[in-house]
Amino acid sequence: MIGMGIKVGITGGIGSGKSYVARIFKTMGISFYDADQEAKLLMSDDLEIRNGLLAAFGPEVYQQDGALDRKWLALQVFEDREKLHVLNAIVHPVVIKHGRAWAERQTAPYSLKEAALLVESGSYKELDCLILVSAPEEVRIDRVMKRDDVSREEVIKRIDKQMPEAEKEKHAQFIIINDGVKPLLPQVLQIHNQILEREWSK
Repeated sequence: MIGMGIKVGITGGIGSGKSYVARIFKTMGISFYDADQEAKLLMSDDLEIRNGLLAAFGPEVYQQDGALDRKWLALQVFEDREKLHVLNAIVHPVVIKHGRAWAERQTAPYSLKEAALLVESGSYKELDCLILVSAPEEVRIDRVMKRDDVSREEVIKRIDKQMPEAEKEKHAQFIIINDGVKPLLPQVLQIHNQILEREWSK
């Protein structure tokens, strides 16, 4: 194990509410690493990523002031799976290494790493257990439409590009139902206690 504490991952598809659930754990004093947010920062600040993006996508990927041109990059990879694979291959190893170093510094009984692509990137293999936040597709669509002010068709496109939830379930030791009906706090507390007692199946 890396570090002294238990390493827990939390993931879920777009609109599942994984970030909201992760914040509940954080209010309970659990150390929390937001891999997606850290990736955004590293894409601007990390020299290895900058050099990789420049080599793969050209100088247009960064603006004149040195800031990452996120909109331009998103357009390049949105409909091109090969370019998206290239982007992930540049960014994910650095984020995984960054998260690993963060985990080594934690002293809490367990730490939480939140990321949309924990399973897809393979980084879940470095964790002790994985929590999947699940919600019905219609609920997810409605949430993202309201959150991002986009059409139903746009949300469905995004969902279709992600790994099916059933596939992620195969790798999860815990599942939290976030359908807006089943209370979240009892589910979080139960999992919290199980993690502290190391009660999960590999």
